[in-house]
Amino acid sequence: MTRPFTTPARTVGDHIRRWRQRRRLSQLAFALDVEISQKHLSFIESGRSVPSRAMILRLAERLDVPLRERNLMLLAAGYAPLYPERSLDDPALAPARRAIDLVLEGHAPFPALAIDRHWTMVAANAAVSPFVALAADRSLTEPPVNVLRLSLHPAGLAPHILNLAEWRAHLLDRLRHQIEVTADPVLMALMDELKALPAPDGGEGDSALAGIEDFGGVLVPLRLATPGGVLSFFSTTTVFGTPVDITLAELAIEAFFPADEATAAALSAPRVPAPRS
Repeated sequence: MTRPFTTPARTVGDHIRRWRQRRRLSQLAFALDVEISQKHLSFIESGRSVPSRAMILRLAERLDVPLRERNLMLLAAGYAPLYPERSLDDPALAPARRAIDLVLEGHAPFPALAIDRHWTMVAANAAVSPFVALAADRSLTEPPVNVLRLSLHPAGLAPHILNLAEWRAHLLDRLRHQIEVTADPVLMALMDELKALPAPDGGEGDSALAGIEDFGGVLVPLRLATPGGVLSFFSTTTVFGTPVDITLAELAIEAFFPADEATAAALSAPRVPAPRS
């Protein structure tokens, strides 16, 4: 009887070596950085020595390994995971959830949203809704909404983005950097999907970022055609400091600010209530 092929379980040494190589560090350089001998590190990576829990966390911290992956490293060595992962609705995360809502609502009347590690929108203020509604394909706006897919899909916001080439290049560059840091296979698949979408004239590269000169070369604007006129934004990203929960560590708040006075005036203008029938 032929046994099915199975992939050997990854050891803690495999994890450490993979992340060291991903950070482009030699054994000697990394050993010096964490103040252990190269021989000791070699023994850990080869499986000849099982590191202590404290050593694993020390190596992972220096390699900037994501919390989710640190749990896998601990499990591979036979230790219990250290970092919990809770839903944002979990009572234990209530203070963090209140902080998120406070930031989002405090940013009104300008759009702001919270995203998870895969760019899924988990919360947003009311100013986001009119922009999401610009998408022609309703399936792109049904939860869970992936904001990168919504932004770059030809049935999403892409037709409304006047500087699509530079904005696309900016988003793909951010995603590429995130993949380098996390090695997340879901993000790799998302990158392949987004790059397969129709690219605007100008493609990627330096020419796609030419528009940043209008803003002194320090940021990439988002120019959006809306029923109320052209709106221009720049964005900032906020993350939690020193999180020890996986959900919080992987969450970011994207806040959009008006890049010109016309946009600020358009979004700050009082809304006229619709007449009652």
